Amino acid sequence: MTGLDRSQTPKTRPMPQKRTALVACLDIGTSKIACMIARLKPCPPSEALRGRTHAVELIGYSQIQSRGMKAGAVVDLAECEQSVRQAVALAERMAKVRVESVLLSVSGGRLQGQLVEAAADIKGGAVTDADVSRITSAGMRHATGPGRTVLHALPVGYALDGVKGVRDPRGMVARQFGVDMNVVTSDATVAKNLMLVVERCHLNVEAMAASPYVAGLSVLTDDEADLGAAVVEMGAGTTTIATYSGGRFVHASGFAVGGQHITMDLARGLSACIADAERIKTLYGTVLTGGSDTRELMSVPTAGDSEQDVPQIVSRATIANIVRHRAEEIFEMVRDRLADSPFAAEPKARVVLSGGASQLTGFPELATRILGRPVRIGRPLGFGRLPSEAKSASFAVPSGLLVYPQYAHLEHVEPRHTRQLRTGTDGYFGKVGRWLREGF
Repeated sequence: MTGLDRSQTPKTRPMPQKRTALVACLDIGTSKIACMIARLKPCPPSEALRGRTHAVELIGYSQIQSRGMKAGAVVDLAECEQSVRQAVALAERMAKVRVESVLLSVSGGRLQGQLVEAAADIKGGAVTDADVSRITSAGMRHATGPGRTVLHALPVGYALDGVKGVRDPRGMVARQFGVDMNVVTSDATVAKNLMLVVERCHLNVEAMAASPYVAGLSVLTDDEADLGAAVVEMGAGTTTIATYSGGRFVHASGFAVGGQHITMDLARGLSACIADAERIKTLYGTVLTGGSDTRELMSVPTAGDSEQDVPQIVSRATIANIVRHRAEEIFEMVRDRLADSPFAAEPKARVVLSGGASQLTGFPELATRILGRPVRIGRPLGFGRLPSEAKSASFAVPSGLLVYPQYAHLEHVEPRHTRQLRTGTDGYFGKVGRWLREGF
């Protein structure tokens, strides 16, 4: 296992401006795996989404139950591999193409972003590409602790002789040059095992990206990113957060509590089996209680095996109280994470919820109360024809992965020889594969 710590996960090449490309993505979550295949076609920029150079035309997708995952991390290689194979095969069949490499999201491994300042003297007078790369690399290495790997290294701003706010320093003259950057890291083991699962399916990992960052690329308008926004991606096993300021992604964090914990609370509180608890959550999960809810009763099958077990009678209010307790805990944890991020200084900033767990009734209202900010549910924006089930907040991450290659040029990429996270298999890295072979 070489080059695991402190290296960078695979990064894709920037999209060619005027060319159409085929892109495939995999979102391997704790409860579901989504695979999407799309054609990216050059398009004129729109008002709300200025950064997008390409329109995303979905040609195949699948969503199946995930196996072998816990809290965004692989816990059973063989089971996880089987579900990934199944998800990719279903999407390939629909798109009538063969997938060779995929973009991959990461939500586990204690995602953490930190703002790093790096500075150095300039020898030749004018700032060159090599200077930018050298100083950014140094800052990135400084920010990566042992056992961590870099998902993103995004310059937020540059400084020349202490003057901040320089947009593009190349060619400008200075004695000293500095860069402020957002370095997002994850546990190297988590990232590596996700790659390993995908490689075992004979697929190349084209690039890896943090779930909340790509969710933001999918659900935020440019105005929201400019004024400041936090995207809270609420998955089954993890809740992850990306904060934006001045149009840039400036911070990331996450913790391993999510929608699955609400299901487990319901199973315990109602003595129901997990499948029944999940169904009750989806059908009746709400954090709002009204007058009639205490009187409205329903029967819940008991978790025991025997036929004689009498179903128990519970009120809608009981269910709502169980859901609300856990939801309040999640939003309080989000509030603490946001207080530690640059977001705290943005008075106008709003919160956008995405992910499957964000869809329970009353979540935006509860989040507004606890976070003291305007809150909305984020759905994929600017996609032409999405099937109705892919229009929901639970597809924010996979749809954002399809947008991500258009933003790859913003990131610092380590030189080839030092940068790649290896998995210890014959790792296909270094050569950027063709995305897909058209046809079978």
